[in-house]
Amino acid sequence: MEARFVRLVYSREQGSFPFANMHSATHSVLLIILIFRGTNGDSVNQTEGPVTVSEGALMTLNCTYQTANFAAYLFWYVQHLSKAPQVLLKGLTADKKVEHEGFQATLVQSDRSFHLQKRAVQVSDSAVYYCALSDTVTQG
Repeated sequence: MEARFVRLVYSREQGSFPFANMHSATHSVLLIILIFRGTNGDSVNQTEGPVTVSEGALMTLNCTYQTANFAAYLFWYVQHLSKAPQVLLKGLTADKKVEHEGFQATLVQSDRSFHLQKRAVQVSDSAVYYCALSDTVTQG
């Protein structure tokens, strides 16, 4: 029996995100918003370094945050090799589980967390995952 593993690169960058080839206006605006988050004391903490999980196993990536604002909105982004980051999950309502493509997270205001989980990871889930914090969300 062959053992297969999924390597999930779990990243936390200080000051900027290493997004490749982001030239559109939409991506530039997103990049600027993410760069300037944290200048008012807001922060996101993730476990650093690569995470290796057996294919089919439960995967959890931790994300905790600090903010001076009452309303916090958390996001998980996924960036596959040679692709731009994409929003994976949005935590807009406290204590409500959000799900997409087998991934799930619950924004827990009491312990200021938004941990990402997937019950059975696949090789295709290998990517860089980012947790981001925003105190406002605009429709667009």
